[in-house]
Amino acid sequence: MHTSRCYVGSETGRLRRVILHRPGLDLERLTPSNREGLLFDDVLNVERAGKEHDYFAQTLRDEGVEVHLLRNLLADVLENSDARQWLLQQQCSAYFLGTKLADEVREYLLGMSALDMATYLICGLTRSELPGRSDSLVETVKGPYDFILPPLPNHLFTRDTSCWIFNGVSVNPMAKQARRRETANLRAIYNFHPLFSSQPFDFWYGNNDRKYEGATVEGGDVMIIGNGLVLIGLGERTTPQAVELLATALFQAGAARQVIAVKLPKARSSMHLDTVMTMLDRDCFTIFPEVMQSTECWRITQGSGNKSLKIESLGERLFDTLKDHLGVDRLRLIETGGDVFQQEREQWNDANNVLTIRPGVVVGYEHNARTVSRMREAGITVMTIPGSELGRGRGGARCMSCPFDRDDID
Repeated sequence: MHTSRCYVGSETGRLRRVILHRPGLDLERLTPSNREGLLFDDVLNVERAGKEHDYFAQTLRDEGVEVHLLRNLLADVLENSDARQWLLQQQCSAYFLGTKLADEVREYLLGMSALDMATYLICGLTRSELPGRSDSLVETVKGPYDFILPPLPNHLFTRDTSCWIFNGVSVNPMAKQARRRETANLRAIYNFHPLFSSQPFDFWYGNNDRKYEGATVEGGDVMIIGNGLVLIGLGERTTPQAVELLATALFQAGAARQVIAVKLPKARSSMHLDTVMTMLDRDCFTIFPEVMQSTECWRITQGSGNKSLKIESLGERLFDTLKDHLGVDRLRLIETGGDVFQQEREQWNDANNVLTIRPGVVVGYEHNARTVSRMREAGITVMTIPGSELGRGRGGARCMSCPFDRDDID
């Protein structure tokens, strides 16, 4: 019988518990004029996106996966007065809001219910929503519908803000300003929520107030292959500096034996490793061939000194290296479906970004019909979900899920 724990041992072992975030007011506050700054290509039909997300969540529940919604977790945490004070210091600092406005916003939020506070910390707070007026210079220069706390619509992609690696979690310093406040919300959940605070686990990275400068990492780039191997993409959002720091923490704790860093194009279409590659079974990956068939990679292992790293080039031998590590005769590599034009369209629409819920069983968008067909022909069971609106956010089932309880590889 499985004992619940905070542990992710692979990409393909049975998925048991996961964090999702249902889109709501945070996405309703996305407009044509602010969407670019909030990292979206377009505004979404929020009601339809919510229904699609509900379908996704129910699909997981029907398969025995325990689903936890981020806003509910945060609201639970904010019932704790120490957590309230800590999180408001993080989210409403004088450096972010100015000395006078920071005090006023904290006081206003402290008077709310835990659920309302969680909603504002995720969905944002405009000047007109703050009662009264002050002589704060920061508030004075804002219009009535300018954000004092900007919304965090990218919380939808729970994979990125934190990622579990074996018996610990990286609470990720995010690359883009629009996403950096997300990290404080996840730190509050992992430090204060009884679901986590009652369990033994390690923080690999990010659980402090340090300025991370260029050492950013996002969970869409992190894949736990299993048996001591972690794969990390180097693209638009995750930097070599962060990979070295994260690898050092994993090696010092004996949690991993090797990290393979994979070079990605610095382009929005391939912003994370899981947009061009996902593991479906012990011997099976879906790949976008244009990127993954000729990508350069490096193996990182523990060096001779306590803190040193050994880094060796693997050239373009990523899949040979994975084959040897996994102990299989060959890998099944399922390419994005269709001709060259259709492949590019389906990759853009997250055909390669699927969530494996147990070996050979995955969840993906129904509109990527050609890639879904190829997966099924290769023996993979694909459970399709609607995503005409969710997909316009540029994230698939893997992006929208943060596993924190998953079995080791078979």
